[in-house]
Order: sequence, then structure tokens, then C-alpha cells
Amino acid sequence: MSILGPAIKRKQGEVQPYIPLGPFQLRIPFLHYRFEIPDYIQGLLMCAVCLGAIPMLQEYLGMPFEVALTIVMMNGFLYTWHAHLGDPVIPGWITPAIPLLLLYLKTFPEGVPRMHALIAFEMELGLLAFLLGSTGLAKKFVTIVPDALKSGILIGAGIAAVKLVFDPGLKFDTAPITITIAIGLGFYILFSNHFKNLVAKSKFFKVVSDLGLVPPIILAIFIAPLVGELPWPQVQWGFNIPQLYTVFTQWTPFADRIGWPSLAMYTSSIPLVIAIYIILFGELIQADALIDEAREFRNGDENIHFDANRNNMIVGIRNFTMSMLGPDLTMCGPLWAAMQVVTCERYKKGPDAMDSLYGGVASFRLGTLTGYFLTPIVTLVKPILPIALSLTMLVQGYVAVRVGILKARTFNDLGVAGIVAAVLISRGAAYALGVGVVLCLLIYGKDTMRNWEGYDKVNDPVFNSRITEE
Repeated sequence: MSILGPAIKRKQGEVQPYIPLGPFQLRIPFLHYRFEIPDYIQGLLMCAVCLGAIPMLQEYLGMPFEVALTIVMMNGFLYTWHAHLGDPVIPGWITPAIPLLLLYLKTFPEGVPRMHALIAFEMELGLLAFLLGSTGLAKKFVTIVPDALKSGILIGAGIAAVKLVFDPGLKFDTAPITITIAIGLGFYILFSNHFKNLVAKSKFFKVVSDLGLVPPIILAIFIAPLVGELPWPQVQWGFNIPQLYTVFTQWTPFADRIGWPSLAMYTSSIPLVIAIYIILFGELIQADALIDEAREFRNGDENIHFDANRNNMIVGIRNFTMSMLGPDLTMCGPLWAAMQVVTCERYKKGPDAMDSLYGGVASFRLGTLTGYFLTPIVTLVKPILPIALSLTMLVQGYVAVRVGILKARTFNDLGVAGIVAAVLISRGAAYALGVGVVLCLLIYGKDTMRNWEGYDKVNDPVFNSRITEE
């Protein structure tokens, strides 16, 4: 038996061994899954992206660097819960929703009122996700939302993400040359057809592709100081110690200076919670599709499926926990899509490359968790964390707008989506949801809740045809 495990072997075509734990499946490293060294090493590198949350926590909540790093560490620990409780995904931020949350928090004064708004929002989001997951109502909740409204929320989130970088006086103005070069490389690696052709022909470019945003982040470490926009990193050795006591006594609702939010705070966050849950559910659909595809490639040697309800419950527990013990701005999302794709691609190569998908996703998140505690890694990327955040926001803006437009089924959907997106950016989630619902009722009437999956233009024409057919 390999020292990396698993001690308990999976039989051909069966579920990876686990310990039953109610709706969850408890898996222990080396015992129930093989520790995958390539995914662990990749996690060590990719922790740089997760550390991009630190400048947001500093800017919007006024947290010291060490406190913000502790919040990232706590979030990183909760990331590991998914694979170890039976959810074969690499979880991440609810990235498309971050700009919407930041716009909402900006309506409150910095300090205790803003912390109250964040705590109330994150707690409600956690409760909603857990409730819908434990009752199995998650899918029904989202299917009643018109496509035009979904499209508008995603487009608005994408534009808001770009605004966070390019608004006057914000991140782009602090390092325009570095951001331009880094995002150029990032977009080329992620989206360029030319680069995809290189990946198909070269193992080197395949490795570069698998690293995602790491190459532009590494480039930024050198470019920023060379052009005089940011200082050279002061690499230090040692280990980072989480400031758990400081976080609990100064930055949580249990702290005397913070306290618990009022009922009005919980009420005001309801529209935003609904809007962000719609975005969250879209990531569940992505996870299901990626895992189904990976399973088919392995010809059924592992019986592995994505359970949206289990994922919802874990996401709910994570958000609720962070709302009380370490309120954060990135939120606890169900999927880091880019890294899930990379891991699934390696899984497709067979048992020799990756024994179980659980081993791959668990090892990756154990790698990122380790990276947070290594001072050399954190100090190396510390100066360019705002650049890393800008990269994340711009890539997310690109993807959110693209996906949002594709969500629209008709030209009327696009028109409604444009209005909803504009209202979302200018007036917030409550106004956007209200305007979107009214427009859908006025334009579609009784067809507002139409099941578009079963739409038949020939036998049941509605207002105008699908975009793809016009």
C-alpha cells in the first residue's frame, strides 16, 4: 500500500469509502482517499489568489493586515469541509457577487454599521442556503426566477466588478502599467483561441494553462517594482500565526465594540441575499456538469455524483460560521470553477493520475490552507495583492457578462436584463429586483414564469423568438 493511501480501497464502479454522518460522508486523508501531491503543490501556488481578499478587507472594513490574513485562514479551513464531508468540489468565493456586496456595504458608514450590515447579510445567506439544501427546495427556488432577471443580475455583477477596478482613483490608477500587462497575459491564457492551440501542441503551455492566474500574478511581482508602481517584496521566513483572539474580541458580533445587528439590518439585506443566491445556484449547475463529464471519462470506475443539496448545506454552514466568527467580504461559495476544471481534467487521465476526485479536490484545498501559514509565500505576494484582486475582478466581470447575456432567451429578455443591470449598479439589489419583476410582468404577463426549457416556438409562439433563431 502507498504511504499516501487510501488504506481502504474502492471497488470498481463503487462509491469512494466513507464514514456515514447523517446527510454527509466523512472521509479522512490517507484512510479514505489517496493524498494527491500534484494537486497539493498547485494549491500552495494558487493560495496567492485567495490572499487577494486581504486588500478588500483592509479597504472596506479597516482591518489590519494580520487580522485580514486570519479571516482568510479561517475561510481556508472551512474550504476543506466540502471534500471531507462528501462534496467533490473545490469551493471558493462567490466571486460574481462580491461587487454587489461591496456596493451594498458602501451605503453604510465604515465601522460598526458596515460590520453589522455584513454580519446580518452573511448570516441570512447561510441560513437560506442551509434551509434550501436541507429541504431539497434549492432547485425549485431558482427555477421560478425569470431568465431576464437572472441575466440582469449577472450582467450587473459583471459590470460592477469592472467598475471596482476602473473607477477614478481606484485600483487601476494605482498601477496602470502592471494591471494592463498582467490582465493581458491572464486573458490570453484563459480565453485566447491562439493559446488553446498552443496548449494542444505543447506540454509546457499545458502546464501554464493549468496554473490559471498564477503566471500573471508572478509576472506582476516583477513588473510592478520595475516600472516603479509598487515596491519589491520583502520576503521573510517563518510561519504566520492566526490572530484568532483579536478577531473574536474585536471583529465579531461577540465583541463589545461590534455587538449584534438590529432587525432592520436583517430586513434590509433580504433583496441582496436573494440576488446573490441566484448567482450561487448558477455555480451549482456548473459543478454538476463538470463532475458528470469527468465521471463519464473514467468509464464508471468511480461512482461519483454531485449533490446540490449537500453542497448547499455545507455552504450554509460555512457562511453562518463566518458571519459569527470572522465576517468576510468574499462569502463562502460552492465552487472555484477554474480550479475545478483543472482538477477534473487531471482526473480524466485515469486512476494512475488521480485515484479519486475526492483526493484531488481535498489535496488542493489542503495545499491552499498550508500556503496561508507560510510566511515566504504571503510576503512574496503581499505588495501585489491589489493587482491579484484586480485580475480576479476583471476576469470575473468578463465571465459574468458573457454568462449573463447567454442566460437571456429572447431580445425582450436582453432589454429587461439591461435595465435590471443598470438599476442594480446604481440603486442596489432591492430596486433591481423590484424593477425586474415589474418589467417581466408588464412584458410577459402570464408567461413570466414560463418553463423556457420546454419552449416550442412553432406550436407556442411568445412575443418574439429566441435570440439564436432571429
